[in-house]
Amino acid sequence: MTIQDDLHQSQLQVEQTLINILSTQTAGDKQLLSAARYSLFNGGKRLRPHLVFLTGQMLGADMQALQKVAAAIECIHSYSLVHDDLPAMDDDDLRRGKPTCHIAFDEATAILAGDALQTLAFDILSEQPLPQVEAATQLKIISELAKASGLVGMCGGQALDLSATGKSITVQELEQIHKLKTGALLVSAITMGALCAKGTSQATLQHLAEFGHKIGLAFQVHDDILDIEGDTITLGKPQGSDVEANKSTYPAFMGLQGAKDLTQSLYQEALLSLSKIPADTTKLEELAHYIISRDH
Repeated sequence: MTIQDDLHQSQLQVEQTLINILSTQTAGDKQLLSAARYSLFNGGKRLRPHLVFLTGQMLGADMQALQKVAAAIECIHSYSLVHDDLPAMDDDDLRRGKPTCHIAFDEATAILAGDALQTLAFDILSEQPLPQVEAATQLKIISELAKASGLVGMCGGQALDLSATGKSITVQELEQIHKLKTGALLVSAITMGALCAKGTSQATLQHLAEFGHKIGLAFQVHDDILDIEGDTITLGKPQGSDVEANKSTYPAFMGLQGAKDLTQSLYQEALLSLSKIPADTTKLEELAHYIISRDH
């Protein structure tokens, strides 16, 4: 199977899990439920769920547990995109080639849909025991997602990103923004997948986290490159939107070729971390290559 086949399989698995979960949800306001569905099922790559599946399966985790973890992290990711697109944040009208949630519905509904998806993530993880996962480990998984999503993770990174817009910052500050805004949730996906497996060593968790940090930063640097070299139709969002918004990017700091060189360096460092793990890391290696070579 190709990496595209693997990604497609993960997409089908997590989307079916999300469909099953949403079918049990009742909402007093039908528009709110519609907005939540619209935001979850709008053609995303499902990269974070895929990382959950790859890591957990590599280490022998139960698939039912992984499906719940994958669904939870996709709820968090989807909520973050809904809020990122709002007028008070990045003010985007297009996401994955479709109108953003606040355009398709309205701003208040988009805010509430994001809030609802965030809380649904923790409902999924805490509603019942995860198969073959001890209660103490399940609590660690919940804590991992909470930290990666909050003040010292994704939300903190978004706040730093907003503060830096239109200002002169250092490349170290830019790295910190992306380590929190994008990298924290990617690392969380890997860590939670590994925690679903029995007996995962602390050393393996550390090497996986190192891999996640490197490939997470490579993901963002490549996004910056695509903002320059990509096109709106393929990207599913306006090409050049970062430049237009006067955001700090890696090509702006080190030039387009310098950014490409950094991507390759981070990729090699990510592979080095994987080489220290006593398991078959082939699928993660393939995904790492996909991340730095994708066109959207």
